[in-house]
Order: sequence, then C-alpha cells, then structure tokens
Amino acid sequence: MPTFLKKSLQWASTFKTFIYLNPNEIDYPHEPFLHVLAVGEKRKICSNNSDKIEGKTSFDKVYSFWNSQNQPQNSYLFGYFNYDLKNELEDLSSTNLDNLGFPEFYFFEPQYILFFDTKGNLIFDKTKEENNFDDDKILSKVIVEIENIELSDKSIYNSKLKLPLSVSSPTTKNTSKPKINARFTEKEYLQTVEIIKNHIIEGDVYELNLCIEFFIKNLELNPLEAYQELCKISKMPFSSFLKITVDNSAKYTLCASPERFLKKIGNRLISQPIKGTVKRGQTEQEDEEHKNYLRTSEKERAENMMIVDLVRNDLARTAEIGSTHVSEMFGIYTFQQVHQMISTVEATLSKDKNWSEAIKNAFPMGSMTGAPKIKATQLIEKYEKTKRGLYSGSIGYISPTGDFDFNVVIRTLFYDAFSKYASFQVGGAITYDSDPKSEWEECLLKAKAIRSLFE
Repeated sequence: MPTFLKKSLQWASTFKTFIYLNPNEIDYPHEPFLHVLAVGEKRKICSNNSDKIEGKTSFDKVYSFWNSQNQPQNSYLFGYFNYDLKNELEDLSSTNLDNLGFPEFYFFEPQYILFFDTKGNLIFDKTKEENNFDDDKILSKVIVEIENIELSDKSIYNSKLKLPLSVSSPTTKNTSKPKINARFTEKEYLQTVEIIKNHIIEGDVYELNLCIEFFIKNLELNPLEAYQELCKISKMPFSSFLKITVDNSAKYTLCASPERFLKKIGNRLISQPIKGTVKRGQTEQEDEEHKNYLRTSEKERAENMMIVDLVRNDLARTAEIGSTHVSEMFGIYTFQQVHQMISTVEATLSKDKNWSEAIKNAFPMGSMTGAPKIKATQLIEKYEKTKRGLYSGSIGYISPTGDFDFNVVIRTLFYDAFSKYASFQVGGAITYDSDPKSEWEECLLKAKAIRSLFE
C-alpha cells in the first residue's frame, strides 16, 4: 500500500465517520469496487434520525434524502443497508440477540472524497472535480495535511491494554490469545443442519443459508490496523472499512467480501451471486484439482443454479420485460484463501422505476437467504441464535447520477469500541444433498482469514 494511501486512512480515522472501498487490485468481471475514501459528514440519514424523511420503507427514505430538492445533486452517498430491513419488505421479524447495535441503515454525504487508481495512487483531477473544489489550492491543502501525518506502528491490538484478558501485544509481552466463542457447538450445528434437511424433504424450502456467529468479548483492538492485516491475508474485490459513531460509540466494519450484491450503470443492473466454495490447494496440482471439483460438482452447481434463479426473479421485478438474463453461469474465480463459483445476472431497469426500487426488490441478496426467500428467512430466524444485523446486508455507494454499487457483507469483522465486543459470522447453503460435517468444515474455512488475526 502506498505511503500516501496509508496516511490518508490514518488521517480519516480522526473523523467520526469515514468509509474506504478497496478493490485490492483484483481483476473482476464488470469491475470491482470503486477505489475511494470518503471522510466526514456534511449530512447523514440513518434509522435513528429518519422519522421526518418521506418514504414508506428505509430504501424509499434514502432515495428521498438523495433526491432532496434543497440539496445539489453533485455528491455521492456512502453507507449500508442492514439485513434486517427485510422485515420492512415482508411480514417478517427479528427478535434474536444483537450485541452490536448498528443502525438498520446509515448513509452520509462526505466532506471529502479521495479517489485512487488500482495501485493506490491519488487521482488528483477526479478528486478535485467530485469535491467541487474551485481551485487546486483547496485540494493541495488537504494533501499537505495528509502528508504531514506520522504513520503509527501499532499492532492490531490496542497498545493500552487495561484488561487482564486478552491478547498478544508487543508492548505488553502478553502472549495469551483472545478467546473466540461460537454460538453453536459443532454438535448443535450438525443437528440443526439435519433439522433443516427435514424442512427441505417436507418441501418448506429447497435451499437455506444457515449462519453461525463467532464472537470475542473485552477485546482491545486497533480496527484500522486489523483491517490492513486482513487485506494482506484475504484480498477481495469488494473489501471495505467503515467507521460510524452512534451515541458517542465508534462502531467499525472490517469487510473482506468477494461478492457483489447489485450494481447499476445507466439503466443496466448487474448482480453476481456466489454459491460454491472450495479451499485452495497446497500445490499447483492440488489447486487445479480443487478447482475442477468445484467446476464439476453437481451439488455446488445445483446450489448456484437455485440462487441464480432467485436473483433473476428479484431483478425481473424492476426490469424491462424480457431483459433479465444470465450472462455467465458457474464461473470459477480464485482468491487467496478459496476458489468460488460465481454467476452473473443482468437486467435493464424499467424506465418507470428508480434506483432504490431496484435495490429494494432484490434485497437481501438471495445467496444469503435461500429459496423460496420468505420461507427461508423465517426459518433462519428460528434456527440461528443471533441477529444478522449488517452481516448479510450491503455496503456501497450511490453516485450523483443514481448509479450505485453494493457488496454482500460477508467475511466481515464487526467491532464496538465502547463495549469491546467483536463479532463475525459465516455460513453456507444447506440443500437436500448437504453433508452436515462438510457444511461445518466449510464454515470454518470461510472463518479462516478473520480467525487468523487472533490465532
């Protein structure tokens, strides 16, 4: 990572709110995330302050906020939609445990936006243009401020450890490791998979995404350093780092997502569901064997096809008739830790629909629920032990023209700096052919990158 980009992130961390979208130099079909750092708040909308904003659902309110008549249409909005917004879209509820307390949605218009190329170098002209700086001096002042930042050499753990617990830190010589707890024991998880397979046999669902929370209590963490370490371990095309401040408590999202939820370019919609995961091989030959297994596995292809069909139906709800199509089926893509099976579904947005309707009608991503979507989400609430919250939701941006790009929030660590609570969830698709033990091992594989920060 270039020094200026590192300093930019450290500078941004002094603000109460900022987001960093990071494509990690990955070549991805229809391009990965925009490489951008958005810092500070000119204005914001979140579930805690949106009562006076017009709109039936939170998605409509964000659209109204973006489309405000008294605001110039020349700035981006950055933020997220929480998975539990599904409850606004259908007759659903979420009553499970939530130890993180993220607002159900949060969007802000930044004070500063810095654009970077794929290598992490500042794109001066675009940054100047998108910030509406009248002359170079204003941007140059910001650049000087960033360049004067002294880079810290902190570990991922807070150097001011006050708790007897906890963690390895060069400054304390404490060699203990934080205890990673799981909401399910292996036995409980295997039993739950069998119960879900019975639901499939009964015809209630034909695929369901079951997730499990891992959590750490009383963790002193340097979130930005932890995120940079995560990006070394697991480079992903839809990676992001988000800091928001709620009731004077900083909440952090460290996301290493490989998956796109939905992108809009002009009137074109693109969704890229992932279903199918296999670990990397230890040798080149073994790696190719694993890829070939994923490519030819009837189980993995069946899982992927079910979700593609669901996503296709979701996009069709706001698309021009006949425009929805699958442009790639069962693509195999390689990342640092895993190979993934990814398909691409495209559609043309109907002329009488706006961008928020496209998001609303496809939310949440079908790969994180199962199918049929409503019944799957009902069973998810019954058998999972914690709220998903922002996990399985979407982080991204909306441009001044109404184009957008949102990821699926997976492979993500959440951290509350006040309560010192850290959490991450992983899961997989349960189908009739699922082997419970294999599903458990897939969960552990998906958790590997984040667990390695602490083990």
